[in-house]
Amino acid sequence: MLGQLGEGAKFLAGGQSLIPLLKLRFANPEYLVDLNFIPDTSFIKEDSGTLHFGAMTRHAEIEHSALAKKIPVLHDCAAGIADVQVRNRGTIGGSLAEADPSGDWANALITLETTVHCLGSGGPRTIRLRDFIKDAYTTALAPNELVTEVEVKFPPEGSGGAYVAFKRSAPVYPSASAAVQLAMAGDICQDAAIAIGCVGLTPIRATEAEAALRGKSLSDNLNDKTIATAAEAARAAADPQADMRGSADHKRQLVVALVKRAIQIAARRARGEQVEGTHLYA
Repeated sequence: MLGQLGEGAKFLAGGQSLIPLLKLRFANPEYLVDLNFIPDTSFIKEDSGTLHFGAMTRHAEIEHSALAKKIPVLHDCAAGIADVQVRNRGTIGGSLAEADPSGDWANALITLETTVHCLGSGGPRTIRLRDFIKDAYTTALAPNELVTEVEVKFPPEGSGGAYVAFKRSAPVYPSASAAVQLAMAGDICQDAAIAIGCVGLTPIRATEAEAALRGKSLSDNLNDKTIATAAEAARAAADPQADMRGSADHKRQLVVALVKRAIQIAARRARGEQVEGTHLYA
């Protein structure tokens, strides 16, 4: 249908990004191609150490999935998106395809080994998430291509992750967010992935912050010197713009607090503790 209708057509998945754009007249497609009636596009499956999410899988389905809870950063992300009405409609595939700089999924998933499966007139192809998102609202999708599946590999044993965002209220986008995935051997951090969101045109991998943790001992104290050094490195990586959610300096300070909190939760989870991860609200 998209091929037949041409550039005047746009896909409709959960509609939680597109419908607001239509209301504001920022988008004005001639046709909407509704994906909601295509069978077998919403699923959560485990296969050979990998989780597979259908593109039309709702945030709420992931929030309540026992399989998704095996990777805590995914549950944190899904459970904290907006309010229950949005989570019941919004989809993981739609969120990634929209590539909104304020979105949640891309920032959480970029700390994991994530692959996006796509399908177009030229056939199927797979793209690593790090190569999929090119810029704000811009992806590697061709004009006649759509997301069909999101594939996430399970982290190794002894790993833990966390996703924490700061919001003015539940329904709105975060002012800033942090996703952390750690591999621990006791108190020693063997590997780290840290991403910060809403403080740049795309999710930012804070590589200097990751390097500050590797090979170091981590305590449960938020004022731990190593954790503080990593948080400051994440602040330096942030490139926020002032908007209704706060000044650039305010967002940089949020990054420091969120990264510290996410590191602490991720480390405790990696040690086998059952720790609830919750967003922070103004």
